[in-house]
Amino acid sequence: MKRRDFSRMAASSALLASLAPVMVQAQGKKPVPGTDYQVLDPRAPVEAPAGKIEVVEFFWYNCPHCATLEPTLNEWVKRLPKDVAFRRVPRRFADGEVPQQQLYYALESMGLVDKLHAKVFAAVHGERRNLNRPEAIADWVAAQGVDRVKFMGQFSSFSVVTKATKAAQLQNAYRVDGVPALGVAGRFLTDGQMAGSNERALQVVESLMADVRAGR
Repeated sequence: MKRRDFSRMAASSALLASLAPVMVQAQGKKPVPGTDYQVLDPRAPVEAPAGKIEVVEFFWYNCPHCATLEPTLNEWVKRLPKDVAFRRVPRRFADGEVPQQQLYYALESMGLVDKLHAKVFAAVHGERRNLNRPEAIADWVAAQGVDRVKFMGQFSSFSVVTKATKAAQLQNAYRVDGVPALGVAGRFLTDGQMAGSNERALQVVESLMADVRAGR
């Protein structure tokens, strides 16, 4: 979802049907800079060690597009080559989104991302839970069998707060304007709007990774 247009509706089914042949044809083409992805100048910082290609997903738990992409993305991540270092970064476009950033990083610090990350999306979009406030987040996490006191200790910890701040800095370095968005090697950014769909954005990332490997 875009920074200033959280309520933008998807195109009508008739329009999508009319565009389908064009989209299928486009998927087989080499991604075009400035159209399918943006080239960053200056580059964004990376955390991956030398010899690894860092891929970053910028997401927001309240974003329906992120929720829809998550199962596909999760399976895609499982197939990534060993030279790719993937990480998720919760976005922040407003101060009210900080608690969800801290939610993600608290889960990460407790080794609970694999268990609860997808469940957060399900709670927000399937169960219509409002997980924007620390108290509501703590209640929900406790209902998942997690020790509330330990979780809140992590949620408010210096480490988690620092990670949330760095996440906002990285999103600005990548010039993220909407989510889900995907950054590659601190050099490139793509998203569903640029690529034509969120699924094709993954294909664009694969092409960009190949360019990085080839030294392009």
